[in-house]
Amino acid sequence: MQAALDQARIDYRHHRELAPTTELRQLQYAEDDRQGVGKRTRRALATDYTRRYTAEILSHADLAPVLADFPSSGYAALLCVERDPEACHRSLITQRLVERFGIAAEHLLPR
Repeated sequence: MQAALDQARIDYRHHRELAPTTELRQLQYAEDDRQGVGKRTRRALATDYTRRYTAEILSHADLAPVLADFPSSGYAALLCVERDPEACHRSLITQRLVERFGIAAEHLLPR
């Protein structure tokens, strides 16, 4: 993906500090297994995952550097492999950016 973005002259930033821990991912995968869904077919994050991700990762994250990586004009995108925004931790990050910094956000969905 990074090579394709480079070729298209699209800047890419990876913020590892916002990545869920292995333990948190396993918590979500266990809920996915319980519901019989996969990462790309889940519709929502597990309640415990959302609570813990927010408390353990998002509440301690400084989002100012994330916002500083956004272009001064134009658009920025947070990329997900999940189809539905509610099924990805990036929706939690986006919500926090909207609440704290007043940015406009739009979830792009397949037709």
